[in-house]
Amino acid sequence: MKKAILVLEDGTVIAGSGFGATGEVYGELVFNTAMTGYVESLTDPSYTGQILMSTYPLVGNYGVCEEDYESNSIKASGFVVKELCRTSSNWRSQMSLDEFMQKYGVPGIEGVDTRKLTRKIREHGTMKSRLVVYEGDEPDTHNLILKTIAQSGISECEVVDWVSTRTYKNFYGGIGPDIVVIDCGIKRSIIEQLRNRGANVLIVPYDAGIDEILNTGPDAVLISNGPGDPAILAPVITTVKELAGKLPMFGICLGHQIISLAMGAKTYKLKFGHRGVNQPVVDCETGRVFITSQNHGFAVDKDSIEGTGLEITMINPNDGTVEGVQHRELEICSVQFHPEAGPGPHDTYDFFDNMLAEINNANRGNMGNRGR
Repeated sequence: MKKAILVLEDGTVIAGSGFGATGEVYGELVFNTAMTGYVESLTDPSYTGQILMSTYPLVGNYGVCEEDYESNSIKASGFVVKELCRTSSNWRSQMSLDEFMQKYGVPGIEGVDTRKLTRKIREHGTMKSRLVVYEGDEPDTHNLILKTIAQSGISECEVVDWVSTRTYKNFYGGIGPDIVVIDCGIKRSIIEQLRNRGANVLIVPYDAGIDEILNTGPDAVLISNGPGDPAILAPVITTVKELAGKLPMFGICLGHQIISLAMGAKTYKLKFGHRGVNQPVVDCETGRVFITSQNHGFAVDKDSIEGTGLEITMINPNDGTVEGVQHRELEICSVQFHPEAGPGPHDTYDFFDNMLAEINNANRGNMGNRGR
């Protein structure tokens, strides 16, 4: 039986049983409140550089199916659970969660009081952490704590560079508009939502310049989700700033933050972020409440919106954070949540319907019709 130790920068040491790969990993410890969707979460590029903890107590009961991947592999550094189900039961399952973690060389720990640990993070904020899965002699926990405290962290440009495409990738064959996606760590579900509506999608690297993008002849640009601090991503911010007014632009999650920064707003780090599939969002115009899927540790400062040309379209009623913006004059619109929701609620699928409608309106020269 594998053993495991999780240490936090505040000196907390938690022992448990290990699963997945043996080894030592470092990352920011974050929690996700979803009851299902561990495959999608583990493969979501936005979790790059983080150790993911599930608040739901039993994980792995329905196994792993490759159709649920949001990228080509596990992107989270490690996984923390209360109880691992080692015998999955589902007709779609192709492997167990333990086998899945071993396949991609990612360690996990079970037997953790995740409720207590979640309360600690909610009280003190996300923390640097280190996870070790081992067979044999127990590692020096004091040394692990010192290493965790001394760890300087991972550059946000670096984690985006890890997950962004290196080359152009096209998904053509549709009868709809041509959309360039600036890839900061895009989820497959977003591409699928666009393709399901007939769009032709071209994925470009996060550091692609304005000339590279315009030379492809797109009808619109989407800035994707991704990991890390948006304020560090100067290449993307500059490109978005230069593209403003030339093409309709849309953003999701990290892309929403990048658009806001490019227009002159500011962002800040949340105490413990929003990660789950039950976050309420209120449409400021209609008052309608949406239940959304979210995964982010940063937010747009609502007090910095004035003077940017942006207006707030949606807010989170739990904490008042900005969930959507649009430009008063330009064809620019973005949301903080994940409208593709794979897995999760489908309340916000119409983001993509409205996006395609807005692009088509722009193509007809009707730049006055804006939509969310």
